[in-house]
Amino acid sequence: MDEDYDCIVLGTGLTECIMSGMLSVSGKKVLHMDRNKYYGGESASLTPLEELFTKFGVPTPDDTFGRGRDWNVDLIPKFIMANGQLVKLLIHTGVTRYLEFKSIEGSYVMGKSGKICKVPADEREALSSDLMGLFEKRRFKNFLVFVQDFDPKDPKTWKDVDPQKCTMDEVYKKFGLDPNTADFVGHALALYRDDDYRQKPCQEALDRIKLYSDSLARYGKSPYLYPLYGLGELPQGFARLSAIYGGTYMLDKPIDEIVMEGGKVVGVRSGDQIAKCKQVFCDPSYAPTQVRKVGQVIRCICLLDHPLPNTKDALSTQIIIPQKQVNRQSDIYVTMVSYTHQVASKGWFIAMISTNVETDNPEQEIQPGLNLLGPIKQKFIQLSDVYEPQNDGTDNQLFISKSYDATSHFQTTCVDVLDIFKRATGEEFDFTNVKHNLEDQE
Repeated sequence: MDEDYDCIVLGTGLTECIMSGMLSVSGKKVLHMDRNKYYGGESASLTPLEELFTKFGVPTPDDTFGRGRDWNVDLIPKFIMANGQLVKLLIHTGVTRYLEFKSIEGSYVMGKSGKICKVPADEREALSSDLMGLFEKRRFKNFLVFVQDFDPKDPKTWKDVDPQKCTMDEVYKKFGLDPNTADFVGHALALYRDDDYRQKPCQEALDRIKLYSDSLARYGKSPYLYPLYGLGELPQGFARLSAIYGGTYMLDKPIDEIVMEGGKVVGVRSGDQIAKCKQVFCDPSYAPTQVRKVGQVIRCICLLDHPLPNTKDALSTQIIIPQKQVNRQSDIYVTMVSYTHQVASKGWFIAMISTNVETDNPEQEIQPGLNLLGPIKQKFIQLSDVYEPQNDGTDNQLFISKSYDATSHFQTTCVDVLDIFKRATGEEFDFTNVKHNLEDQE
């Protein structure tokens, strides 16, 4: 360990493993350490099933759950947008050779009547959706056609919508969309977590809606993918990549100190050993004095022996409950995967409900999600503090990732990874040579 490195990465959560892989591929000498014996940090996949029950202090599962080793339960499950930045990162770095993906079968949203409806993402689905009346369906269809044709570089496609000046609220008004339609567009298609975007220039929102639609077009049932055997495969895939490019890994290694001199990182100490480096990358738990708490997330893992009601027996799905539908400031996210993803015994399903904590009764806050699941065989509840770095790391060369948020997808994590990469290297990550089909890597 007593060597010089360009970068030391602490923690093997997905963000840190992606960073380790990207840095190694770009020629950096990387040392990657974790105080735990396993990959994944707080976003690990637990197997066998007994490990999950033990973690939450629940008696050992009985035989009805099948073989414990058939289970791989993610503590923080998130879906991958099929045409999104994480897929581009996976392809660009070659990590797809270590992983297999399966598409998520359904994407749903709770409408104004409390009914669960499929998210319409193209003109055909818009016209058959239960979310809207006949005239609203036509207006929404026209809006989707506009978004698909919209090119920020070609003013002929703008139809008097200047992407840098026109707000998203003004776009909704231009197409005559009612408040409920605007609500599910913003939260279930553009995947915003609040309504602040409505007062900002519309280009980002239009790009997000187009990304959803393009991702949906790749596989047809939903825009989301999920790796077989759970998300624990992702950090391990990036770890293998880093190792191939010369990265050194040390699990089960105590981290006693991030060593600073003159206000800058110079190394990491473990016991009486010090590894020297120019930069340190870590999750918030490794630098508790350098982060601030910005909130709390409640997550509830539920084991089921049936698909979610009102989802046409989909074997995997996402449901977004927009904040306004349940008088909240934060959306509630429901995800469900199953034995078809090799994460549970035959006939079993794993659902997760997550949201930002807003009251002193977090369990009551996820009740609208629990109500959608039907009978629950076993549930596990965890509260997690959410942290973000106090500074951007450019002065002291200590780059700290943000905690995982309540969302059911990896878009926000990718934004954090790319932002850290830019701050640390001074360069944007180059996607220009990325192939656009997972199949190209097979």
